[in-house]
Amino acid sequence: MHLLKTAALGGIGLVMIATMPAFAESQSKIAPTVAYSTMHRTHRVVIQVTQNDPAVMNMALNNGENLVKYYQDKGEKIEIEFVAYGAGLNMVRSDTSPVKERLAAISSSMKNVTFTGCGNTLATQSKQENKNITLLPETHLVPAGIARIVELEEQGWTYVRP
Repeated sequence: MHLLKTAALGGIGLVMIATMPAFAESQSKIAPTVAYSTMHRTHRVVIQVTQNDPAVMNMALNNGENLVKYYQDKGEKIEIEFVAYGAGLNMVRSDTSPVKERLAAISSSMKNVTFTGCGNTLATQSKQENKNITLLPETHLVPAGIARIVELEEQGWTYVRP
């Protein structure tokens, strides 16, 4: 028998509270469904890089590589997009990247990982430095890095900032 209690919350409304046997039974019914659904979906993660710090860049790359390995070992799919803007654009700049070899290696071995650079930041830095700045060949240019993150989150991507 499932018992439900109704409680008033100070003018907020009513809340249904299940007693323990009903809760335990419902959990045993839900768990297999949740496990099944995660096995067949693709995990999508956006990792923000906004600092010109090699340690932070390497931490972000470590996060991405660890996620890929973790989900591949489980037989699950994952997509990762790194979005670099502001001071973090240095990660994907062809002239300043302290991790350019690592980005090339990741791009060639992990086709489910994408690197994105902010067009607004690129234009600003080019103007400030009075030169034409280019991005690494593995990098895709987007109009605005922060807008790219918002769009990905609106599509259900998980946001990570190391």
